[in-house]
Amino acid sequence: RRLAIEFGCQWLHVRDFDRFNEKSDEAFPEFADLRDEMYEESVLFFTDMFRNDGSVLGLLEADHTFLNGTLAEHYGIPGVEGDQWRRVDGVDAFGRGGVLTQATVLSTQAGASRTSAILRGNWVSETLLNERLPRPPANVPILPESPPEGLSERQLIEMHSSAPECAKCHARIDPYGFALESFDAIGRFPHIDAQGQPIDTNTALRDGTPIDGIDGLTEYLTTTRRDDFVRVFCRKLLGYSLGRGVMLSDEPLIDEMMEQLAANDYRVSAAIEAIVLSEQFQNIRGRDD
Repeated sequence: RRLAIEFGCQWLHVRDFDRFNEKSDEAFPEFADLRDEMYEESVLFFTDMFRNDGSVLGLLEADHTFLNGTLAEHYGIPGVEGDQWRRVDGVDAFGRGGVLTQATVLSTQAGASRTSAILRGNWVSETLLNERLPRPPANVPILPESPPEGLSERQLIEMHSSAPECAKCHARIDPYGFALESFDAIGRFPHIDAQGQPIDTNTALRDGTPIDGIDGLTEYLTTTRRDDFVRVFCRKLLGYSLGRGVMLSDEPLIDEMMEQLAANDYRVSAAIEAIVLSEQFQNIRGRDD
């Protein structure tokens, strides 16, 4: 559990989510009473992966999660009652499974009263794929909490992102965020517009690759970008294990971790074993000197 919190939740920027209070009480009066349940789901999900030697790819494509009655009701998943936490399989049918669909991630990467494709897209780019973006130019206007009348949230973002000085970065991150727009600002699914229609989540990456909502994004990350995602996981786990930043000299060990994962169905034990048997883990740099 400590590994789940101090590594997994820290990596995803949701550690201490039970104290997260950046939501509008007017827009989401129920949020404060759901924070503990949302956080517990993420903690139990990571705990289960480490305890039961789960797949690293399951962080994205798992068809299970951990629920009690309160969170299941929030997610619209039937058949789960009471305070007891349990593993629930087959949640893909309800738009769940993997960290991309957890309310902690979706709520953190959203505004106080609306979703934010920009925040969510940037989170996917930087946190899951380790893509470093330049800082935004000075004096970029802040988007309003509510789109002007006649504009959808997506149209508002597309207008904001069309400025020449902004377009290059937004072309990289916005499609990831648009793919997650089927979830509202506190992780409910499906997210609908003011007319009661589902939010448009069809998009295309800057290279033209089409992405159709959460399923399309998950497939893209676990196939086309699988090695990039696994490498980020290895770098983060190694840095956590060594208690220091990853260095250029650690790259061969990261390569070995990736090879061991690929040879063992991406079971997390393969990465852990590679770390604990490594020279870096068994020795302290500079001790002999």
